[in-house]
Amino acid sequence: MSVSRDNQKEQQYMLAGMLDGKKTIDPSCPSRELLSHITSRWGVLTLIALKNKTLRFSELRQKLNGVSERMLIKVLKDFEKDGLVLRESYPVVPPHTEYSLTTSGLEAAGLITLLTDWIGNYQMKENAKPNKS
Repeated sequence: MSVSRDNQKEQQYMLAGMLDGKKTIDPSCPSRELLSHITSRWGVLTLIALKNKTLRFSELRQKLNGVSERMLIKVLKDFEKDGLVLRESYPVVPPHTEYSLTTSGLEAAGLITLLTDWIGNYQMKENAKPNKS
């Protein structure tokens, strides 16, 4: 992951300062829209799916199993606009389009992966506990 400790600390304090009551977060703040894109159900899974490889639209849709074509198009367009995904089209028949993560997208995917790994580990620990019924 490419977040330096100093930069990570600065980012942590920036968000913490906003959320601990010292500042309010304006509903029109662009960071809220980006947060919404990244933390959406299909946003998280799309970042993880593209983390280690470039995929064609059909490969990505197959990997995500259950996402509609319309929803995946929306997620990819949002991520492209946000600067997290690179869309590469090739002038061939049939059309060939590949999606990969930008440097910022890779950074976001790394952070999201830490969270999803924690969730998986937490669920395994909780499921391993004896039933208290």
